[in-house]
Amino acid sequence: MNNLTNIIEAIAFASGDAVQVKFIIEKLGCSLKEVNACIDELKQKYSGDSGIQLLTFNGKIQFATNPAYKQQISSVLQPIKEKEFTRTILECAALIAYKQPVTKGELEEIRQVSCDYAIHTLLDLEMIVPCGRKDAVGKPILYATTDNFLKRFKLNSLEDLPDYDELMAQIAELNSSILEEEDSNYLYHKDEYSEEDDPEVQAKNRRKEKAEKPEPKVTEDGFELPEHLDGDDDIIEIK
Repeated sequence: MNNLTNIIEAIAFASGDAVQVKFIIEKLGCSLKEVNACIDELKQKYSGDSGIQLLTFNGKIQFATNPAYKQQISSVLQPIKEKEFTRTILECAALIAYKQPVTKGELEEIRQVSCDYAIHTLLDLEMIVPCGRKDAVGKPILYATTDNFLKRFKLNSLEDLPDYDELMAQIAELNSSILEEEDSNYLYHKDEYSEEDDPEVQAKNRRKEKAEKPEPKVTEDGFELPEHLDGDDDIIEIK
C-alpha cells in the first residue's frame, strides 16, 4: 500500500461522511487514475470478513460497517430508531428517482393515492430533498433523490438504476423480508408505519367523529345537558 492510499484511507476515516473524489484530486494534486487505483486497493483491503467496507457512490467514497455484523452492532450500540420503509414509501422513492425532478402532485397522479406521508418520511431520512419549484400554477416544490437513496439501494449513481419493473420487484422483496422479521437486521431498528399514525388520517377521523356527534341538548335557560341525560324525565327541577 503506497503513501497516497494511506492518505486517502485516513481522509475517509476522519471524515465519517462521504468525500468527493474530485475534491481529493483537487487538494492532493493527483490524477483520477491514481485515486481510483488507491480506492481499488482499499476496497480489496476492506473486503471479505472485514468489519469495515469502503463504499463508492456518485463520485464519492465513504467507510461503512460490514452488513454481516449489523445485528451485533445494533445490540451493542442501541442505535437510533427510524421510520420503517413500507412498500408505499419505497415505491414513492423509486418514482422520484426515475421522474426527478418531480412534484408531489405528479407522484399522486401516477400512484392515485396521497404521497404526503411518504414524502415527509423520505425528507426526514434525507433520501430526497427539495430542488426547486416548477414553473406552474402554485409553484409546487420539486423533489430529487440524494446520496442516501443511492446507499439504500446500493447504487453507485442514478445511471445504475435497474429497469423500473426490476426495481419494483426488488422493493417488493425488501418489503416482504422486513415484514417477516420481528427485529430488523438493519443497523437501525425501525418503527412500523400504521395508517392510524398518519396525521392526515387522524385529522380526518377527528372530523368524522365531530360530525357524527349529536348536537348537545340545551335547557330553556340555555344550559347544555350532559350526554347521559336522555330526556326531560332525567331532569330534576330545583325550585
